[in-house]
Amino acid sequence: MFELMVDTTFAAAHQLRGYKGKCEQMHGHNWKIQAHVVAEKLNDIDIAMDFHDLKELLNEVIAPLDHSFLNDIFPFTEKNPSSENIAKWIYDSLNKKLDEHVQVSAVTVWESETAAATYYED
Repeated sequence: MFELMVDTTFAAAHQLRGYKGKCEQMHGHNWKIQAHVVAEKLNDIDIAMDFHDLKELLNEVIAPLDHSFLNDIFPFTEKNPSSENIAKWIYDSLNKKLDEHVQVSAVTVWESETAAATYYED
C-alpha cells in the first residue's frame, strides 16, 4: 500500500451552536488541512498520484470555505462546523474527486498549532 500526504490552509470563521463557552461566539481560525490518500498500485509511470494534482483537488474542495463564515455553508447550516465535522466533510468531498485506484485514508483539520481532529474510516 502506498500513502501520499499533502497539506493546505484556509482562513474562516465559525461558531459552535450549543457550546457553552467562548467558541459559541463567532471567531476565526487559520485552518491547516492534511489529506492522506492511499493506492494499492502505482500507475504506468510508477506514482500513486501526482502531488500537484492531489493538492489542486484538495484546494478545489476547500475553496468554498476560504474566507467564509462556515455556519452559512451546507452542511454546516445543519451540523456544527466543528473540526471533526469539517474533517469528515473534506474526506467525503475529496474522495468523490479521486480516481478509483486512489482513495482518501485520513483528513486532519488543525484549528490551531496545538489542536486538531482527524477523520478516517476503518
